[in-house]
Amino acid sequence: MEMPRIIRVGTRASALARTQTGLMVDRLRQLGHTVEVELITTQGDRRTDLKIAQIGSDGVFVRELERALLDNRIDAAVHSLKDLPTAETPGLALACVPLRGMPFDVLVARTPTTLETLCVGAIVGTSSIRRVAQVKLLRPDLVVRGIRGNVDTRLRHLDAGDYDCLILAGAGLERLGLSRRITQILKPEAFWPAVGQGALVIQIRADDAAMHRALEPLDDPATHRAVTAERSCLQALAGGCLAPIGAWARDNEAGILQLGACVLEDCGEEIKKITMQKDSGGEGGSEPVQLGLRVAESLILQGANEMLTRMRDGVSS
Repeated sequence: MEMPRIIRVGTRASALARTQTGLMVDRLRQLGHTVEVELITTQGDRRTDLKIAQIGSDGVFVRELERALLDNRIDAAVHSLKDLPTAETPGLALACVPLRGMPFDVLVARTPTTLETLCVGAIVGTSSIRRVAQVKLLRPDLVVRGIRGNVDTRLRHLDAGDYDCLILAGAGLERLGLSRRITQILKPEAFWPAVGQGALVIQIRADDAAMHRALEPLDDPATHRAVTAERSCLQALAGGCLAPIGAWARDNEAGILQLGACVLEDCGEEIKKITMQKDSGGEGGSEPVQLGLRVAESLILQGANEMLTRMRDGVSS
């Protein structure tokens, strides 16, 4: 297949999605490609009145983009990797994972503070089950209140006094030029990010060899290996992108891939948490996948499956 005269790239319409897509489009144009951007509204964008878990299963921010790919309306889709289900859609491929941004969650408050120094009863805005559980574990005296909408909408609610602080993805704030709003970076093992957080992925049709070649220069091998390990762990735990599972993989100073992961359960009276960290040990080409499987197996031996089953039952009831 010859390279199309124009590469059509699909993205969600939020300011963050458009900014992230713009970074990839700029790279493609620098490589000499002609690119057009198509804005596509997803189910997750339309139903801001509901919690994400109430809208449907995994993929509420990606399914419409995938359909546009399969229907040949676009040639590539740019996603936040943490929004993407672990099961790949038949006919589509994850062709490129660019250099990762900040992988951590951050605290955003109106005044300089940290999660540890917030006043008793302070209102924390987040709708992520994973984030809610970790806030409750670290500060059970805080009030966690759900919040939906894009980054600008959430910040307006914060500045209006509806919340004392928010927990957001640090990479999104950095890409929007809002790093100044960050008051604390929340890092493992105290606070685990979502699988794939801070990473972008470009999805294409699996049989589109020309797009594979066009995107190859944008791929960052170290980031690709790290998120492959994280997603392998998540898939082995049968946890979707909404599950209370955190993970972070990275190369250490010796160049060895390391993966840590966390599974949480909100039992009402208490939060249960199990963690596991391992390194790859140099296992060859399947190293990231095998590392993810080993970490998942260790978590399962500690009771992860039972915890996740109870959490899923609780969300669906």
